[in-house]
Parts: sequence; structure tokens; C-alpha cells
Amino acid sequence: MLYTSEHHALMQSIRRFIASEIDPFVDEWEAAEIFPAHDLFRKMGGLGFLGITKPEAYGGLGLDFSYALAAAEAMGYARAQGVAMAIGVQSNMATPALAAFGSDDLKREFLAPAIAGEMVAAIGVSEQGAGSDVASLKTRARRDGDDYVISGSKMWITNGTQADWICLLCNTSEGGSAHKNKSLIIVPLMQDGKRTRGIEVQKIRKFGMWSSDTAQIFFDEVRVPVRHRIGEEGMGFIYQMKQFQEERLDGAARRLSAMAWIQETADYLRQRQAFGRPLLDNQFIQYKLAELKTELEALRALVYVATQTYIEGGDVVELASMAKLKAGRLSREIADWCMQFQGGMGYTWDNPVSRAYRDYRLGSIGGGADEVMLMVIARQMGLMNMNA
Repeated sequence: MLYTSEHHALMQSIRRFIASEIDPFVDEWEAAEIFPAHDLFRKMGGLGFLGITKPEAYGGLGLDFSYALAAAEAMGYARAQGVAMAIGVQSNMATPALAAFGSDDLKREFLAPAIAGEMVAAIGVSEQGAGSDVASLKTRARRDGDDYVISGSKMWITNGTQADWICLLCNTSEGGSAHKNKSLIIVPLMQDGKRTRGIEVQKIRKFGMWSSDTAQIFFDEVRVPVRHRIGEEGMGFIYQMKQFQEERLDGAARRLSAMAWIQETADYLRQRQAFGRPLLDNQFIQYKLAELKTELEALRALVYVATQTYIEGGDVVELASMAKLKAGRLSREIADWCMQFQGGMGYTWDNPVSRAYRDYRLGSIGGGADEVMLMVIARQMGLMNMNA
């Protein structure tokens, strides 16, 4: 009962946008291993799709997170999940902390253009030696008068080659608790149409999500005004943990669209003949597809309950982690079985289900690996030492 008629209207609008502005071009974008983020985001910004939960004062719609979840669920139907993921980064990963804790000047300079689609944003947390273990990151910003001077690198940055700015988590003090020495800082990656001095960007090729550009970004004595810090110094880890909950719910919601692959596979098997009858007449196939749908509906209930709890101000660390864990595992299981049932046709490179197989695999790795989600859940259950 989470969605109202207004939620469904938003989802229908987004799906119409996908049908006209995304799906017709995804084969081209997949081949190019990049999509035109600035052009697409300007169109989305003009329709209000990039600031659903953001304050109206900065161009947002000012709606609660259930609407962002509905939008993410609708975006999951895009035929290339790299595009949907990049949009999720702009809306629910790089900007929530800025909207919640940033100064008015910072929000006008960076949040408002991101909502309008005039700027492309990225989130910079993971490093080559610190992916899921956020506390161990090494990138550092030292204070020099009214500036921070940043050195280090960030890995697996979605939108990395096109982003105008990055919401960067880095160490801003030495020693002390690893949870209290970090800050979130908005770092411009482009200035006046040129790469910011001291920044180098290297594109990364991936197994899936081809239409989304991903990069490693190096920071060599990059100077940024202290006013670019989001909120209080030393609170970055706390802000990022809150930001993670929206990221994980966004990712789980996008996986609810995997129902489309179950239905498309059933339609294909209804037409595909083997041994004188449709393959769909095979009882094992019927039962497996029924089982997958049942699991998907259970995931939907979990995602909706987590979102309702989040809207009401409850702690969703455990529920969001469960949703992400289940979404990552189930979506790749669905893609795997659908490919299996479609046989040789499913295994061909250009078949959409093989793309889903490649794209969905990231769900159990990115944004916190399955093993980390299990650790978080176990801690929430009181099964391990909280200091471990």
C-alpha cells in the first residue's frame, strides 16, 4: 500500500521518458561504453526527475523518499541498467548529503544545477584499497588557510569521465577514530570547460553496465575552498552512512523490474517449440518461474517496508542492508535462469537478457558487497562484537 495514484503517475511518466529518450539509443550507448549524460540529464531535469526529494528552493519537487523509490523502480525498466544506475547516482547517491547538510551557498552552486540537469555529479567513496571498508580510505585533505589541499585517488566512480563535480569522502584530520576524521567535500572536476588542475581521470572497462562510464580519479594537491565542505568537519562518515541507506534502497528498487525478464522469458517459451510442444509446458520451468516471482514479491515487500520506516524516521540500516543483499542475489539468479531457459538465443551477446545478466551482477559487489551486508545485518542482530 506504499504507492498512491500520484506515485503511479510519476512512474508512468518516467517509463514514457525511458521509451522515448533512453531505450531507442541503448544499443548505441552500450557499444560506445558511454551515454551522453549532460544531454539526457538536462531533459530529465526539465521534467523534474532529478530532484524529486530535494527542496523546492533549489528546484526540487520537495516530495518524500517514497517518490524517489517509485522513480527508481520505474528506472529499473530501462533496457540498459548502466543508464539507470548513473541516474541513481545523480539523484540518490551524490546529492542527499549536500541537500541535507550543505550550506545555502553550496546548494545553490552545486545542488541546484544537478537538479536542473545542468551539472553531472559523482560520488567518491571507494578506493583501490578501500572498497566496502569505508573507514580505511586514504585520500586526504589537509587544511591550508581557507582551502583544503586534496591528495589521493578514488576508484569505480560512476559518471567519472563526464562529471562536473564529485561528492568526495576523505580524511580531514590525523589519528583518532576512523569514523570521526572524515569529511564530505564537493570537488569540482571541471572548471570553465577544462579539467580541474591536479585531477586526472582514467576510464575503467567493466564486465557489465557498459553504457555507464566508470573511472579512477587521481587528486594531486587539488585545492578546494573550505566552504565546499558539507556540514561539519569530521562528520563525513556519519553523513555518508545516511547517504548509503538511500543508495541501497534505490538499488534494490531498480531490481524489482526483474519481473519483466520473467514475463518475457515466459512469452518466449510459450512460442518456442521442443519435442512437439511449447517449452513453457515443462513443469520444472513453470515452477521455477513461479518461485522466482514469489521471491521477487517478497523482496518488494521488504523494500517497501524499509522505505516506509525510513520516511517515518526509523533506523533502516538493517532493513536497507537486507534489501540490498536480497536484491543483488535475486536479480542475478533471475537473469541466470532466464538466460538458461532461453538457451542459445539467451546466450547471444545482443539478447537483452544477456545484458541483464552482465548488468545485474554488479548488485552483489557495488555499494557494499554481499559479505559486508551480511556483516552489517549480523551486527544489527547482536551476533558479533560491535567493535570487530
